[in-house]
Amino acid sequence: MSEPKASCGPLIRVCQTCTPVHSISRFFLSAQGLTYRKAFLTPVKTDIERIWQHVKWIAAEPRYAESDRLERCRIYCEQQLTESGWTVERRPFSANDQMLRSTDGINLVAQQNSSAFENSDVFVLGAHLDSRENTPGADDNASAVAVLLEVARLLGTANNVAVPKEVDLELVVFDLEELGMLGGAFHAESCRQQDRSLIGMASLEMLGYCSHEPGSQTFPEGLRGIYPDVGDFIAVVGNQDSGNLIQHFANAFGLVNQLPCESLQVPDNGNPLPPTRLSDHSPFWDAGFPALMITDTSFLRNPHYHEPTDTPETLDRDFLHKVAEGVLHAVCGLKGRVP
Repeated sequence: MSEPKASCGPLIRVCQTCTPVHSISRFFLSAQGLTYRKAFLTPVKTDIERIWQHVKWIAAEPRYAESDRLERCRIYCEQQLTESGWTVERRPFSANDQMLRSTDGINLVAQQNSSAFENSDVFVLGAHLDSRENTPGADDNASAVAVLLEVARLLGTANNVAVPKEVDLELVVFDLEELGMLGGAFHAESCRQQDRSLIGMASLEMLGYCSHEPGSQTFPEGLRGIYPDVGDFIAVVGNQDSGNLIQHFANAFGLVNQLPCESLQVPDNGNPLPPTRLSDHSPFWDAGFPALMITDTSFLRNPHYHEPTDTPETLDRDFLHKVAEGVLHAVCGLKGRVP
């Protein structure tokens, strides 16, 4: 794709397990009482050198559940968010993992004006920090945390850049995703119990692996032959309640030159297609909130998934930089509910 497009790739492909989305206006979107502004070209640009330094620091060694290394990475993220002008709160929780073992976790929640959040529209942008024990997790998920920290820097009060924001942005560094999206489940349930005005959520999940080789992209049963087999695109995945949010992020990625994007909307909160549930967005689906997963498609493309070889050297810096630009455009274009 040589020039930015109004939308990137098909909105949704029709398949046996997924539902189509009809054409939606780029300039004004409305569903479930939500609206999104036309994708917004921001006056600031992401810095790949900063992003890359974050990736290398976080992915220096594994940071598995309850480990000292995970705590050091958590402190690192706290410092970066605080220096960018965000107020950061630790929110500890305990939950049973997939083996029914009780595990302690800590989400980091960053806000700029916590008192205003009680009555205002809120959008959650999150990424999980933890990795498996045997992997440094550069793509999974240091790449996404690095993008989150860069968005925080550019939109933080310390940067003093005027960007129109009609929605309060909440940044969350999730814990214990690798044990079953436990940090996402804790935060989604907290939002539901507090009856928060949450207009949507996006989980950044593995953003840095790209391949330009034919056959480098695989798909689950039901999607094979429908999408491109070259793993050079960013994917936007939403459920039956997230059509407008899918389109909004697709439009934003379409503003980034030479960044292919493919979108997918799944019915029944993704249950017919389990790989679409494998990040912290799925508990938000289950709690009734519109939510997305932004991803390079994980193990469907990256051969280093959950392996010791998931190191920064395997990632594509240019691709990661373009994805960061698209995420920034999307976040800055968010708008609130229809009065």
